Order: sequence, then C-alpha cells, then structure tokens
Amino acid sequence: MSTVFALLSALWNCVRSRAELQLELLALRQQIHVLERSRRSRLRLSRADRVFWVWLSRVWTGWRRPLIIVQPATVIAWHRQGFQWWWRWKSRRRTGRPLVSPDVRALIRTMCEANPLWGAPRIHGELLKLGLVISQASVARYMVGGRRPPSQTWRTCLTNHKHQLMAADFFVVPTVTYRLLFVLVLLAHDRRRLVHLAVTADPTAVWTAQQLREACPWDASPRFLVRERDHAFDGLSATANAMGSHEVLAAPGAPWQNSYVERFIGSVRRECLDHMLVFNESGLLQVLRGYRGATWSMSIRASADPHRCRSGNLAPRLRVPPFWKSPVPSVFVSQLTAMSVS
Repeated sequence: MSTVFALLSALWNCVRSRAELQLELLALRQQIHVLERSRRSRLRLSRADRVFWVWLSRVWTGWRRPLIIVQPATVIAWHRQGFQWWWRWKSRRRTGRPLVSPDVRALIRTMCEANPLWGAPRIHGELLKLGLVISQASVARYMVGGRRPPSQTWRTCLTNHKHQLMAADFFVVPTVTYRLLFVLVLLAHDRRRLVHLAVTADPTAVWTAQQLREACPWDASPRFLVRERDHAFDGLSATANAMGSHEVLAAPGAPWQNSYVERFIGSVRRECLDHMLVFNESGLLQVLRGYRGATWSMSIRASADPHRCRSGNLAPRLRVPPFWKSPVPSVFVSQLTAMSVS
C-alpha cells in the first residue's frame, strides 16, 4: 500500500508546477525548524512564524495541505489579528482641529438656553465679539436642542409600514491582502427577504443608484427606503424619488433603527465570513449567494409548515452550530472549491 501511495505521489509531483513544489518544501522546512526549536519544551510559535503563514496563505491557495503543526482556523485567526493591528495603525489619532474648551461649551449652552430664538449664526457672532475664535459648525454642535412634540416610536413605525419598507446598508469585508470590499445589502421588511446583494471595492454614489434600479425594476419599488447616512448613498435620493420611494434616514450612531439589516450582517459574519479568507470580489459574491440560497431554503421550509416551527421541530431561523462541532455545509465547500480552481 505504501508503494502505491509513493507512486501516486511521484506522479502528482510531475504534474504540479515547480513554484508550487518550492512553496510546499518551504512550508515543510519551516515546520521542521519550529519542531527542532521546541524539542525540549512545548510547541511555541514566534511572531515571525505567524507572519510567515499569513504571507503563505496570501500567495498560495494550497497552503492548508502541508500544514501540520497548527490548524487552518488558527492561521485565519492570525490574519484577523493582523488586520486589526494594521487598521489600528492606519486609524491612529493625528493632529486635527483643536478641541473646544469646557468653559466655551458651557457658555454656548447657557446662551442657547437663555435665548431660545437665537440660532448658531447669532451665537457665533456674539462669541466673536467676546474675542472667542470658534467656527459656526462647532457652535451648532454644542447647542442645546429644543423640545419637540411627541410622536410615534421607531418600533411602531416599522411595525405599521413593514410591508412598504426596504432597508439598505453596507458592511466591509477585508481580503487576504487587507484590501477592503464593500457589500451592499437590500432587505425587505415584510418577511425579512433578501432582495439584492452586490460587492465592490469602490462604492460610488452612481454604483449604488444602479444597484437600486436592478433590485427594484418597474413598479416593484418600495414606498419607504431606510438607510444610513453614508456618503455612498448621496446619489440615491434622485433615483429613489424618480421610482416613487421616500428615503428615511437613520439617526447617527443608532444602528437599532436599521435593526433587520444589522441582524443579517451579524449572521453572515458569525456563520460564514469569520471562518474563511476572502481573495477577491467574485469569490466573495459567490459565497454570499450560496449563503443566501441556504437561508432562503430554510425560510421556505419554515413558512410551509408553521405548526412544526411553533412546536420546535423545525426552527424558522437558520441556526448553525459552531464550526468546530459540525461539518462545513456542502454549498460552501462547492463555492470554495470553485474559488481555488479559478
């Protein structure tokens, strides 16, 4: 049996390219070096070892095959940690606009409460007369907001108009080379149905408007479109008005106002994207379409037999156990195989 296995390995090595053989030899030698270094103690991996395997996972699609000393999920976790370090360095605090002192902020609030009819230009002019140099935008930021008449809550609005609502949002997926890919999600509120998915590396306003046209052809446009205050949606107002849809903007820093899309994004990350490395836009779009098909088939089964769902025999939502306790779904395996072949 060993002779047959050796013969098959020799034939396979003849077919493979020389670059792939060199990469495999490099991976095996690196693991032997780690084992020799940790012969008298437990296996310890340095930061250079982690950087090597993260680099190898970028340049070679078959890096999982010769990997023995650690699991592929560990290499994916190293890549996630490296992306966090890189993004933390990129978004470090730089020298910007000087901060407004607490005394000036208290004075702006006092003037606003004492003079309810004064706006930001009037208060800004009074501060300039006192010799306080500050911009009008900063004055408007620290002004006290006036009381407004009570209205219905956001939850009541979503419940009353759920058959006429569609939500839109972006989320970011880092690739193996730390390049950011933006995913646009359009979700209908009536049955939380996923209407449209699109992936791009440059989310311009023109591209976003075109995706809305493709998702809502003819007279299928919703009455209300809930979205975030992202600049990628700047060109969406004219398109939405031409289609007969009214835009509803979520408040800044309030993701719960677009909760259905946020819940879907969290499910995609936990059940799918956190367990794989993304190489390019086409591969990410294939994986997301496979996930969409799996969730849609589960929702159809749930709606076909609601009594079983209510009794607990069939869950109406897709509940995937942790990846280390269950095999990978076949739809993801097929998509990943197609990515590696391409």
